[in-house]
Amino acid sequence: MESHGVDSLNNRDIKNEVACHQSGTLISAKNPYISEKNENNVKDWKQWKKEKKELHKKWKQQRMIQKAEKLKQKEEQMKEKEDKEREENLEKEKVGRDYTVSIALPGSILDNAQSPELRTYLAGQIARAATIFNVDEVIIFDEIGMEKMEVSTEGEFTGVKKKGQANLQMARILQYLECPQYLRKHIFPLHPDLQFAGLLNPLDSPHHLRTKDICPFREGIVVNRPAREGKGSFVYVGQKKDVRVDKLIKPGVRVTVKMELDKMNPKRPKGVAVMPCTPRVEGGLYWGYAVRLACSLAAVFTECPYKEGYDLTVGTSERGMSVDEVTLSPFKHMLVVFGGLNGLEACLDSHESLEIDDPKFLFSYYLNTCPNQGSRTIRTEEAILISLAAIRPKILEVQGR
Repeated sequence: MESHGVDSLNNRDIKNEVACHQSGTLISAKNPYISEKNENNVKDWKQWKKEKKELHKKWKQQRMIQKAEKLKQKEEQMKEKEDKEREENLEKEKVGRDYTVSIALPGSILDNAQSPELRTYLAGQIARAATIFNVDEVIIFDEIGMEKMEVSTEGEFTGVKKKGQANLQMARILQYLECPQYLRKHIFPLHPDLQFAGLLNPLDSPHHLRTKDICPFREGIVVNRPAREGKGSFVYVGQKKDVRVDKLIKPGVRVTVKMELDKMNPKRPKGVAVMPCTPRVEGGLYWGYAVRLACSLAAVFTECPYKEGYDLTVGTSERGMSVDEVTLSPFKHMLVVFGGLNGLEACLDSHESLEIDDPKFLFSYYLNTCPNQGSRTIRTEEAILISLAAIRPKILEVQGR
C-alpha cells in the first residue's frame, strides 16, 4: 500500500514538471526539481535581452545621426556646386563686351603730309592706334562740311590732291589694313590709294588668323561654288577647305563665321554666319573696326549706326577740362571726336547748320587729355594715342572691369 502511494506521488510530480516545461514557466518554489543553476541562466538571458535592446536603440540613433550628417554634407556640397556654377556663369557673362567705342576725325589731316608715302604711313598710324585700344568704329568726316561728298570708298580714282579725296584715301587705307590678309586680294582691287599700303605695319588683331590658328570665329568671303538646295553657301576663311554655312549668301560678300565641328565628318568644316559684333559680345574678342564716311561733323551724330545713338560723347581740345578731374558716366556707345589741324573750334565754324558757338556744348565731356603739354601743338595721330590711353582706365572703371 505504501509503495503504491509513493508511485502515484512521483507520477504526479513528473506530470507537473512536463506541464511547466510545455508552458514555458519555471517556478522553483513549486518545482523542487529545477536547479539553482537553471534559475541563474534565466536571469542572465533576460539581462542579455535587455542589453541587446539598448544596444540596438543606440545603434539606431547613431545611424540616424550619420544619415542626418550625410544629408547635411550633401546639401552643403550641392550649395557649393551651385555657387561655383553661378560664379562661372557670371565670369562667362563678363567675358563678352556689350559696349562700343567710336572715334571720329577729319580726313583732311592727310593734307599735312608731303608725299603719298607719308600719307599712307599717317593712315597706318591711325589704324594701329584704333586697333591697340579696341576701337569698334572709325568715322572720317569732312572738316569743310561738303553736302555732296562721296560716302563710299568704291568708284574710280580721281586723285588725292583734289578737294575731298583725302577723306576717301584715309577710309580706303583703314579698310584695307583692317581686312585679314588672306581676304585682301578678293575684296580690294588694285588702286593708287593703296600703292604703298604694303609697306605699313600689320595690325595683327585677333581676327587676322593664320591657316593653322584655332579660333571659334573666322572672317571669310562667300565663294561662287554651287551647293545643294537648302544647304547654304561655301565660304573661304583662309583654310585649305571652304566652310559651309547655314545661309544662302551672294558670292563676294564678306561674312563672319562661327566655326562648328561636324562629328560625323570632321574633314568637312561647317559654320554659322553671324553678325560681325558676335565675337565681341559672346567671346570678348576684338574683331576689328568698321569705317564710316560722314559728309560733315553733324552727320557724325545723325548717321549713327546704333539704334540708341551715342549715349556718351567726348570732344578733345587743349581748352577743355582736364581728363584727370573727370569720371565718366555709364554708357553703351561712346564717341570720341578729334579735330583737324586747327582743332574742333575750326570745324564748328565751317558748319553753318550747327548753331553753337562753343564746341563744349556739343559733347557730354569736353576734355584736355594732355594737360601741361610741352609742345604748342599736338598732331591728330598723336592726340588719338594720348586721348585713348588717358580715357581707357576710366572706361574700364565705369564698365566694372
